[in-house]
Amino acid sequence: MSVHKEVKRITTHILQEMKQRGEKIAMLTAYDYSMATIVDDAGIDVILVGDSASNVMAGHETTLPITLDQMIYHASSVVRAIKRGLVVVDLPFGSYQGNSKEALNSAIRIMKESGAHAVKMEGGLEIAESVSRILAAGIPVMGHLGLTPQSIYKFGTYTVRAKEEAEAQKLREDALKLQELGCFSIVLEKIPAKLAQEVSQSIAIPTIGIGAGQHCDGQVLVIHDMLGLNKGFRPRFLRQYASLYDVMNGAIQNYIKDVKAKDFPSEKEQY
Repeated sequence: MSVHKEVKRITTHILQEMKQRGEKIAMLTAYDYSMATIVDDAGIDVILVGDSASNVMAGHETTLPITLDQMIYHASSVVRAIKRGLVVVDLPFGSYQGNSKEALNSAIRIMKESGAHAVKMEGGLEIAESVSRILAAGIPVMGHLGLTPQSIYKFGTYTVRAKEEAEAQKLREDALKLQELGCFSIVLEKIPAKLAQEVSQSIAIPTIGIGAGQHCDGQVLVIHDMLGLNKGFRPRFLRQYASLYDVMNGAIQNYIKDVKAKDFPSEKEQY
């Protein structure tokens, strides 16, 4: 059993210790109290309240529509469930790109109103001023490089990023810059495994991969994808640990059948 499982609360310092001793970091998303309770009780290290809530909770095509108020709502629900895991919250699109003062105000609102432990931001050098200002206020920041979904209309596709040397070199430089500014970790999304390994070995802070290979210091998946709640979504990087869509669909059909047949509720199930 790892040493960190004995602690009451995972912190950014503990994540750093985990990297130093080679212990992998397990991270999953959660967006509501009930799911967060299950994830935290299972012993997850980090819970990401991702702007992916825009997709899996609200049905939007991209992460762009979700608002700061909505992120605070989801984060508050998650924080109320957590006893152990570190809760990181995405700063949503439009809440930090404009200027560093707006970025700071957004981060402060998330921390004060939700009780979360850190924020996550997409981008490198171009958001350095915002990152620096948030860190100066004492708010931990997790970076995010590679495929950055908030920039999907710039990329035009969800394909693997940094396959060409110019983009790979920028990613290396951005990772070093985020570390220099004081970020405690960086998510690397959909980049070549060899590049992710190189970056992970070149910086002292933990990297968390999603579609970035086995050599990152940790891994993250969207909980709905990992549990098979999203039917038909099967990217190469996803390992599906359950097929809950089928399980839940079958249970609901059985419930409907019992109600229609007047089998539910039975005499034992009434007062």
